[in-house]
Amino acid sequence: MSDWDAQQYLKFEDERTRGARDLLAQIPIQDARGVVDIGCGPGNSTELLARRWPQAKITGIDTSADMLRQARERLPQHTFIEANISHWSPPAGTDVLFANAIFQWVPKHLKQLMRLLMALPDGGALAVQMPDNMDEPSHVLMREVARLPQFHIQLAHALEARDGLPKPGVYYDALQPLCSRIDIWHTVYNHVLDDAPAIVEWVKGTGLRPFLDPLELPERKEFLEAYRARIAASYPPQADGKVLLRFPRIFMVVIR
Repeated sequence: MSDWDAQQYLKFEDERTRGARDLLAQIPIQDARGVVDIGCGPGNSTELLARRWPQAKITGIDTSADMLRQARERLPQHTFIEANISHWSPPAGTDVLFANAIFQWVPKHLKQLMRLLMALPDGGALAVQMPDNMDEPSHVLMREVARLPQFHIQLAHALEARDGLPKPGVYYDALQPLCSRIDIWHTVYNHVLDDAPAIVEWVKGTGLRPFLDPLELPERKEFLEAYRARIAASYPPQADGKVLLRFPRIFMVVIR
């Protein structure tokens, strides 16, 4: 895929950061020495970590140059590095690994979570939040449009780019033998957005990227028109004209 677009992502900064706030609130560590924000994006989640643990060494890692540029501008006093989580290990002194909406993109992410958990010291925390929305209309309709005859060949890889998440019990059985405590829960947000096109703008910054990037501009326009029509039919306006974007997320706080 092309690089992430930090400005597109930040159009819905408050809504995107809610999951990070809720995840952070459940981490029991009071005095962290080293905290790493995995998939830090433009630094909105890193900022929360810096407020929670002002005495800690805060590091953000991401694969996107544009996201890292934005994060460095936002938080110049902290460290941001380009790294692929599949090939990265936490440095000594790391007490908290925080991952907000990143591992759903990581191949074989359960194995990576196990590896990272094992790298933490006793009492360290691995805190993870992932969208669990592959069965929501917003994502079902992406795949529906991608299977149309004019798109299905070009978008065959996109249709395989991201699988649905395992059930909570799968995570529990894999991580429980490696830790002293594990909490797993789901939260379903209902984000109030202006209209159905706002839903399209939201997912253009994340889930739609694998479907739009392979297309030339005329094809991209055609894809978006077909997708917008389906979104409008699936997310009818409320009495005041707003729409509700139902958004399930899974959370885990695992203490080594």
